[in-house]
Amino acid sequence: MSAEGSTTLSGFWQPHISLEKLYYGSGCVQNYLIGALPSPSSKVFIITGSSLATKTPLVHQLETLLGKHHAGTISKIRQHGPLADVEQATEVVLGRDDVDTIVSLGGGSPIDTGKVISLRAKERRGTFLTHLTIPTTLSAAECTAGGGYTKPDGVKVGFRAPEMGVAAIFYDPQYARYTPKDLWLSTGMRAMDHAVECMYHPCSAEMPWKALAQWAAAELFECLLKARDAHPEDETITVRLMLAAYASSGLKGENLKGGMGLSHSLGHALGSPYGVPHGVTSCMTLGKVIRLKANESPENARQITRLLPAMRGHPTGDDLRDAIEVGDRIIALVNGLGLGSGTLSAYGVGRDETSIIAQRALGGINKGPLYDQVEKLVQTLF
Repeated sequence: MSAEGSTTLSGFWQPHISLEKLYYGSGCVQNYLIGALPSPSSKVFIITGSSLATKTPLVHQLETLLGKHHAGTISKIRQHGPLADVEQATEVVLGRDDVDTIVSLGGGSPIDTGKVISLRAKERRGTFLTHLTIPTTLSAAECTAGGGYTKPDGVKVGFRAPEMGVAAIFYDPQYARYTPKDLWLSTGMRAMDHAVECMYHPCSAEMPWKALAQWAAAELFECLLKARDAHPEDETITVRLMLAAYASSGLKGENLKGGMGLSHSLGHALGSPYGVPHGVTSCMTLGKVIRLKANESPENARQITRLLPAMRGHPTGDDLRDAIEVGDRIIALVNGLGLGSGTLSAYGVGRDETSIIAQRALGGINKGPLYDQVEKLVQTLF
């Protein structure tokens, strides 16, 4: 419920049940990963992507750390988690009866794949696998109790169960230092997307999610600009960004109903079907969606305006004007990070796909004022 401009303040928040530990700081993987395993005899599969396995020392480093606990590594999880990759990984992991733990290393695709494998273990064996994760992007996939895969037609299929969430998160800047700068910054904008869309989500809780979202937005706004010049050398900035990504999404609660918001649904409509990374979709859509949402209702504008101080702006008392300025400052941030040149045309998407994208984003709606507004928005992305 709203905290400003409202005569009542009430709400409900239900915490996630899966997360047991959150470690952060340089060397936390080395210091605490073994202790986070469920037992001294645990066997672990690493789930990651080919770039981390072939272009960095991280996978070998992790295998060495696990030592006798290491049961195997799956290193071919591609962007958006194609169904074939997820099915193959599932069969390999569940082919070992002694494996009780997954360590996902990377961004959203290996993390979501780990969640799906754990769910399949529950369906076949009756118990979820323990899932530990070492994120190397700011997409915050580790924060949700849901995962999924992409079907051959490009449509993303999602699953959600409270026990699907990860048991421990390791925010270690030593594991983020190999993440390319543009990927690091664009996934940071994905985290900003979480923080912003929290504010006008009809089910978001004032405490702790909206309170943390405002803090996260301020951290992201400040530290992304610093990371543009400092990544990956400044580990303090890296950890601040990791914690801001967690704050943007990690405490939204199990009782949240529906999807995140229009920027996210546009991201899903663009991401898997056309191979556009989700961080890039947030760079394209978020500022424009803020303007649309601000004009949608006075309450939306009031909630968005609460983010203006986080963007180093000064509220004027005109909620619509101030909310639109939030959108403008997001667009300026994207441009300042050097991420403002992305277009759908650059990803081979034709303008004839406009109506399909709008319909996907709106869950099949293909007419009406909102559809017309979203279709116009999509047209500006080419």
